[in-house]
Amino acid sequence: MLRTALRNALAHKARLAMTVLAVCLGVAFVSGSLVFADSTTAAYRASLARSYAGIAVTVEPVFRPGAPEQDGVLDDALAARLAAVPGVAAVRPAVDGSVTLAAKDGRPMRADQPMGRLAAGYVPGPDGTDARLPLTAGRAPRTAEEVALDRGTAEAGGYVLGDTVTLAVDGPVRRMRLVGTVAGGDPRVTSGGTLAVFDRATAQELFATPGHYTALDLAATPGTDRADLARRIGALLPPGRAEAATAAAKAAQQSVYIDARTRSHARLPLVFAAVSLFIGSFLIANTFTMLVTRRSREIALLRAIGATRRQVVRSVLAEAALIGLAASVAGFLLGLGVAAALPGLLEGADDPLPRGPLVIGAAPVLASLAVGVGVTVLAAWLPSRRAARIAPVEAMRSAEQPPAPARSRLRAAAGAVLLLGGTGLLVSLRHAENASDRNLRTALLGCGLLVTGLIALAPLLAGPVIRLLGRLTARFGVPGDLARDNALRDPRRTAATAAALMISTALVAGLAVIDHSSRRALDAQAAAGLSADYVIGTRTPTTAVDAAAVRRIAALPGVAVASAVADSTLSAGALTRQVSGVDPRTVGAVMNLRFTSGSAPDLGPGRIAVSAGFAREARIGTGDRITASIGPGGEDRPYTVVGVYQDNPTARDVLADRGDVQRDSLLPDSVQRVLVTADRSTADRSTTAAGLERRLREAVDGSPLLTVRDRARLVEDQAGVAGELITLVLGLLGIGVVVSALGMVNTLAMAVAERTREIGVLRALGMDRAAVRRMIRLESLTVAAYGTLLGLAAGLFGAWRVSGLANGAIPQYAFALPWGTLALVVLLSLAVGAAAAALPARRAAALGPLEAVTEA
Repeated sequence: MLRTALRNALAHKARLAMTVLAVCLGVAFVSGSLVFADSTTAAYRASLARSYAGIAVTVEPVFRPGAPEQDGVLDDALAARLAAVPGVAAVRPAVDGSVTLAAKDGRPMRADQPMGRLAAGYVPGPDGTDARLPLTAGRAPRTAEEVALDRGTAEAGGYVLGDTVTLAVDGPVRRMRLVGTVAGGDPRVTSGGTLAVFDRATAQELFATPGHYTALDLAATPGTDRADLARRIGALLPPGRAEAATAAAKAAQQSVYIDARTRSHARLPLVFAAVSLFIGSFLIANTFTMLVTRRSREIALLRAIGATRRQVVRSVLAEAALIGLAASVAGFLLGLGVAAALPGLLEGADDPLPRGPLVIGAAPVLASLAVGVGVTVLAAWLPSRRAARIAPVEAMRSAEQPPAPARSRLRAAAGAVLLLGGTGLLVSLRHAENASDRNLRTALLGCGLLVTGLIALAPLLAGPVIRLLGRLTARFGVPGDLARDNALRDPRRTAATAAALMISTALVAGLAVIDHSSRRALDAQAAAGLSADYVIGTRTPTTAVDAAAVRRIAALPGVAVASAVADSTLSAGALTRQVSGVDPRTVGAVMNLRFTSGSAPDLGPGRIAVSAGFAREARIGTGDRITASIGPGGEDRPYTVVGVYQDNPTARDVLADRGDVQRDSLLPDSVQRVLVTADRSTADRSTTAAGLERRLREAVDGSPLLTVRDRARLVEDQAGVAGELITLVLGLLGIGVVVSALGMVNTLAMAVAERTREIGVLRALGMDRAAVRRMIRLESLTVAAYGTLLGLAAGLFGAWRVSGLANGAIPQYAFALPWGTLALVVLLSLAVGAAAAALPARRAAALGPLEAVTEA
């Protein structure tokens, strides 16, 4: 039986190749994702090991809420005491922080990536150099007007020695002369981050306090136990103000970040892998079903000479395992190419990934074998059971047996139950108000049951739908009628062939509708609640708009109102929400606030207004008093609620007096946004929209920390949030097209082989080669149209019913159809049908009448 399985697997190499390729794609994504994750992690960790080379213990200050981040704990005196501890070979002070750079052309560098904007002080040792920051060109900075950059940072920014570098730490813009480049070893830098290096005094002024450091790195003498050294060092530190940890522990902390980042990048390819394998399983099941039908006589003969049902099952599964093994090997090799290409596909211009050799461990190899062989064998299990049920006498009488009525009724009943169950779950979401985990699980389960039910009912639906489509194919005469009849000949085969296209169309159509509707909602949300014309804001909540820049903005000609906003967090019991500190006198001119009770002028010290959503969640209303704290280190204080307004993304959850927010915010007395309303009464051309925007950018001195956006730009930036969903839609569409095309080619090729005599009779009766080709193409288009219609119905219904979940997250969400995208999906699906028929149609047309009729 094993020799029989091997012979059958090698008998039709073209069919074998297409089946292998269908599984190969999914295996490639799985193995490529795993190899990519392992390789990227290894590159990060190799860089991390270099950055901690020679360090045994690190001493850092303890962050205390309400206290300065660096409050003068680590100084030269403490470094000297620690250097005298037995087991300490050397103490290397460090002054590290964060700084945002602008490229030479003014473009912010890595501005939206807070983990990759590093700064350090150049702290030379006894030899006059800093071992952490080896110079590659020029010299180290010596004054407050000089800076050095990491070599990669200088290249990315277009800087050369002698250029003026524009940067900002937390507010004012600074301009310094580039005097040198260094080779930084921090993995955040080597993976595309930026690094600016200052002289020791300047770094202490910017990131600590004069004469103090942000860390002390200790090297140990040979043979010293590092954990014991860390404990002894910790006993010498001021309690609650500094702590010691081994370099291994610090590296482990960064490893958590590394693992999270690499695994999150690998999720998208794994989604593609799951979809590819799911769709490919239908191709495999359909292929083996057709093979079993074609080999009915052969199976009957095996049964007649003594083969048991179990042996027949094993023979079919062995053939599937051989195909799966070939797919695993091919998929793993293809996956190495996927792993090599993924860094360039997943990284952004400001978010590159580290490069390194591919790391091939046991997990990707085992996963490739398990996925390739497992999916293929599972997909072939039902056909193998069907093969085992073939009775010798029945098989010798007919090569095609219709399904038993009982099985058809059972399938119809199961499909109806699944379809109704999925529909019921989706309909139950009509009152959903948010995208909670429970609602998301309900939506996913409902969509899954809906699609599964359609797959089960597809053979029953094939008759009426294809007859309806047959009215179109009938316009092509006899070939069109024959195409319709061929598609109706075996509804199960037609349904199985269309299933792959149906699944991919449902996924793409549903996600495209959600993406389109979300984009429209984000567009509306971006401008909702904003009556100002421009928003000048910081890129991160830990930075601020320079006070001098705020005054310059307010004094610009063409500016009617410039209202500064201080952003922070407000904690009331277990609830923590965003709070906007505003000026009650000007907030009404820059925010479109709709109060259901109270008003903006009622705001003041100790008086706040809350959004309707927060009021509902906290169960408070106008006139109530709450105890809350603002900022990470703020004290609990009583606040009176003087108003409730409709949810507003510009105002956020809570409105408070700006002074209250600034007092306890992370950066005291700072503001994070300036909302600007233009003076439309002026006729000065220099204060038109373009002129005013240019003046606003000049007023903030081109700071890389800040963004200047008008209402249209706000909408555009919000729309960019859905970029990953677009990538997912396009990727799923591509996978569906490829796998569906393979399935249709396979099915049509085997159908042509089955109908060899029939085609010969048609040729003998006068049908020419062009008509034969037309018949096969129309049959393929009919099947493609059937799968596309079912997929569109499922995808659109699912997207419509989950609208409530999206509406809970985005109040402006409304179901909207992307007609252009849906039309493209339909055209592409039909194109797949036409392309898949090319080779089988040519083969059918090449059959000579006598040769076909006489073929056994």
